[in-house]
Amino acid sequence: MKIATKNINIQNETFTLTNQRALFWEKEKALIFSDLHVGKTAHFRKNGIALANQIMKNDLERLSILIEYFQPDKFIIVGDLLHAGDNSDVDQFCEWKDQYPNIKFCLIEGNHDRISKTLDKKLCLDSRSNFLEIDKISFVHDFDKNRNEFQITGHIHPGFVINSMVKKIKLPCFVITEDQLLLPAFSEFTGLDTKNLPKKGRFYVFTDSEIYEI
Repeated sequence: MKIATKNINIQNETFTLTNQRALFWEKEKALIFSDLHVGKTAHFRKNGIALANQIMKNDLERLSILIEYFQPDKFIIVGDLLHAGDNSDVDQFCEWKDQYPNIKFCLIEGNHDRISKTLDKKLCLDSRSNFLEIDKISFVHDFDKNRNEFQITGHIHPGFVINSMVKKIKLPCFVITEDQLLLPAFSEFTGLDTKNLPKKGRFYVFTDSEIYEI
């Protein structure tokens, strides 16, 4: 797996975009990502659709490689860590998580994060909240028009369409506006929304080997 990076400046802070669907904030030693959707493949299997759990294993392997590369002190998960409550995939996630006892797991809850008391004990997250604010930057799952701070968000699973001579190519991306940084979905098992995106945004599109601005 190749990690391509691109530094950007937001609110006088330097962030590092990656082609592996995550963002790194050096000052906070924080790896930031959204929409991991743990449990999605198990949810499909439960409903009669045969999907291999290798999909989630691949997502977690990418996270492990990013941990080795950036050496973060904490994760800021901008919503939808989970997909459909508790299931066998959550067990696998917890086993993976136990390898990193020194990393703080901070979850900003998304619309899929329906966490019971029993599940909360199982996950052993360091914090759960509806939003998190650090240095006048707010982390919230879906953009909140009532907030005045710059917001780092998820939820949309943004994508960008590139028209080639042969066909249209749809790629995941980051979107940046004057008041928002929209993260791509971390899980590769998600669709891409190319329509419901912030207006007047700069697009940072990425592939397996590179990341570039459009």
